[in-house]
Amino acid sequence: MSNGMSFYITTLLVYAAVDVIACLGLSIQFGVAGIANFGFIIYQAAGAYTAAILSLPQDTANGGFQSYIGGFHLPFPIPWLGAAIVGGLIALPTGLTVRRSLRPDFAAVSMLVTAVMLNSLVNDYRPLLNGAAGVALVPSPLGGVINPQSVSYQWYYTGIAIAMAVLVYVVLTLVTESPYGRSLRAMRENEIVAGAIGKNTDRLRLVILVVGGAVGGLSGGLLVGFINLWAPSAWLYPETIVLIAAVIVGGSGNHKGSIIGAILVPVGFLEVTRFIPSFGSPGLVPALEWIATGLLIIAFLWFRPQGVLPERHRRLAAFLPPPDQLSIATVDSTEETDAGA
Repeated sequence: MSNGMSFYITTLLVYAAVDVIACLGLSIQFGVAGIANFGFIIYQAAGAYTAAILSLPQDTANGGFQSYIGGFHLPFPIPWLGAAIVGGLIALPTGLTVRRSLRPDFAAVSMLVTAVMLNSLVNDYRPLLNGAAGVALVPSPLGGVINPQSVSYQWYYTGIAIAMAVLVYVVLTLVTESPYGRSLRAMRENEIVAGAIGKNTDRLRLVILVVGGAVGGLSGGLLVGFINLWAPSAWLYPETIVLIAAVIVGGSGNHKGSIIGAILVPVGFLEVTRFIPSFGSPGLVPALEWIATGLLIIAFLWFRPQGVLPERHRRLAAFLPPPDQLSIATVDSTEETDAGA
């Protein structure tokens, strides 16, 4: 295999792992808990910027061509841990704002507006994170041990990315398959009924926003360590729509479906559209990519809303007595009711 093909394959695999992690973070919010978070991309962006400034030296280094806060030059894996923590912290004020005062649809719009405002802040205020140019020359994790430009490093990073995706999947599956996960699904199906049976839906919503934010931040830290740069143009709000499309296509509420959707949509579908020959105006083909993504969402919502791999239906039959005993118990209770009448 040529070096060029190796770089292409490893790049696709790393992007797939990053998208899988991000889609899992969105899946536990949107698919399991029923929180339509249209500003999810801000968690990934916050994680990416955090990992960047934790691993970069002071902004006076490299000729001082860029300005940013921080520059702590910390070793791996501290930047990734910081990315996950900041992603969760960014989600905390959002959760505190929307958990009581706004309806779910208004909350979704408010998170979208928050993403737009934060993007404008980072883009226009250069001392914060170097403005529209973003941060560059982000050190590669363990770059002092293995040459980041080598093919072996690319495969090494790919293995780490896939391992992180597997770890996130296992942890989130343990969460959603527990009684806590059943509480999240109860809130998704009917928040009023869930509250009536004693579930603190405000706390559930807040916690799951923070958990999803931490997962999104980790995906951003993983990505910026691979591409070594990050800019506001990389986290415009349509990027969240791509992740939502992946969750819908794969199967909302099913983490395995989210993995399939992440591979099919952000990696597979969008990668195929990049091979469309250029024609018309310079921005026509990229615009057609977004149109195709929108049509894909509409098609699945219309013809197969459950996605490629639907959520498994959970039945309580295992906890009920056998049918013959159930009928006897029903007859006995009926007789007691009649006798009491």
